[in-house]
Amino acid sequence: MRKLWFTALIAAALAVVTVAMPVIANENKATTAARSVTAEQAASRVLPSHRPGKATTTPGKSQPKATRTTGTPTKKPGATTTPTKKATTTPTKPVEPKLPTTPSVDSDEAGPAVAGPCVGTVIEPGDDAQSIVNSKPAGTTFCFAAGLHRISETIRPKANQVLASAKRAVLTGSVPLTGWARSGSAWVVRGALPAAYGKSGECEDNKANICYLREQLFLDGVHLTRVASVSAVKAGTFYADYAADAIYLGSNPVGHAVEMSKTATAIESGATGVVVRGLTIEHFASAPQAGALVSGPGWKVTANDVRWNHAVGVMLVQANSTKVDKNLIHDNGQLGLGQYSSAAAAVTRNIISSNNTDGFWIADWESGGMKSTRSSGTVSGNVIKSNKGIGMWADVADDGRVISGNQIVGNAADGIRYEISRNGTIEGNTITGNGFGTGRGSGTSLWDGGGININTSSGITVKGNKVSGNVNGITIQSRTRGAGPWGTYLLRDVQVTGNTIEMTAGTQATGMVQNAGAAVPAGEVVFSANKYVLDDLGTQRFSRFGTKLTAAGWQSAGLDAVGTFLAN
Repeated sequence: MRKLWFTALIAAALAVVTVAMPVIANENKATTAARSVTAEQAASRVLPSHRPGKATTTPGKSQPKATRTTGTPTKKPGATTTPTKKATTTPTKPVEPKLPTTPSVDSDEAGPAVAGPCVGTVIEPGDDAQSIVNSKPAGTTFCFAAGLHRISETIRPKANQVLASAKRAVLTGSVPLTGWARSGSAWVVRGALPAAYGKSGECEDNKANICYLREQLFLDGVHLTRVASVSAVKAGTFYADYAADAIYLGSNPVGHAVEMSKTATAIESGATGVVVRGLTIEHFASAPQAGALVSGPGWKVTANDVRWNHAVGVMLVQANSTKVDKNLIHDNGQLGLGQYSSAAAAVTRNIISSNNTDGFWIADWESGGMKSTRSSGTVSGNVIKSNKGIGMWADVADDGRVISGNQIVGNAADGIRYEISRNGTIEGNTITGNGFGTGRGSGTSLWDGGGININTSSGITVKGNKVSGNVNGITIQSRTRGAGPWGTYLLRDVQVTGNTIEMTAGTQATGMVQNAGAAVPAGEVVFSANKYVLDDLGTQRFSRFGTKLTAAGWQSAGLDAVGTFLAN
């Protein structure tokens, strides 16, 4: 993980949008470990991600992309660095994972199509939804009628209230833009933008640095691309000049509906037991790392369509035991789903696709499908596909995470990344075609990741997965990562067993890499009874700490003595 933390800028952003909530925390290296826990807690509403630095390596070893980390967690009394599981070398038979049918984003297997009926207090388009919700007691059911509901104030439900629709109601955070005037080859409207605000987050284009700007534009419902100057405006794009309070549009707006996202958050509350079902939630101007829908504890977020919001679609914040099931979560500007400080949450049977539409850093800044931090629970039975970033990312002090039975396909970075966390089970997933992003920080070495990437984590079992056609197969990385709530982050007790790993083209490889200061003791990484499908048994598709190996060399190095190796 490669991290960068702009505390002052993010604090400035919080002054403008106080609803921003964190997706991801970070840990400091020794050089920055003096930052206090109090300071970390003060900044906890928007937390950083990461970017690369340089690391030292053992002479003769390949040069890794080392990491710089930020933030210092509280160490629990009596915590140790010893993982709770012990290594074993017991062979297991490779198990082919079952392959569910891949649904499309408009599938009838998820989203409002499976919401079911709603009986309760009706909210019509044009009603003040928050006032109506606030006027009723805990436990009330609200049924949003069909049509477009403009949400100008965040809805804050009480305990056990139900916000639902059986009629595909759309909650939008956007406002119409009218009064356009011709300006050269573009059209301009004035007076719609907020005051300028500070930068937060990391953009793929770190020269223009415009991904963090929250206001999106839609022409007849089609998302327009933001550009960095008036001169760059052309059809399908727009430029927002915050100093002049002017928006320039490259497409003729005459006869068309032009809308701008404005409200930051659709639904957010710390109340327990809320149900959100059957709603379409779109066009909310959430700040980076903040959600359009922000869940509290014990919620059921079911059968919604959460799309085209600027940052995170669905955020779980201190949302213990929340269930997120059968939702369509797609085309959000940064990330589909985020989970922060939420234990025993279940993310099941969702379609999380095509997120990071607004250009956040693909390789290494929490863009893409799903990211969790300081959390636990299950991620199972989901389709996580075509996201411009990592498919599923457990990062910073996740503990006891189970990632099982998912289809993780065609994401631009790692399919699954399990990073500076512990006690994870990655089982029975189909992981195909991930890691072929070509932006900054992307690459093809084992330091760049693969279908499954285990990074400086302990007590990890990877079993029964089908891993094929990714930039690399299974990557095990040991980096110098500082300390977390259980002591120093270390790569220990990693079991890779019973997987099918196909590597038949390009530079694909499976293996281990390590920083010079993070050497892995013998026996801590065990490959056993995996099936490898290779283009040729003599090709060096394996690597052990900088040494490239053939299948025979892999076994001679003490790895997977009972594995199966097949030529394609």
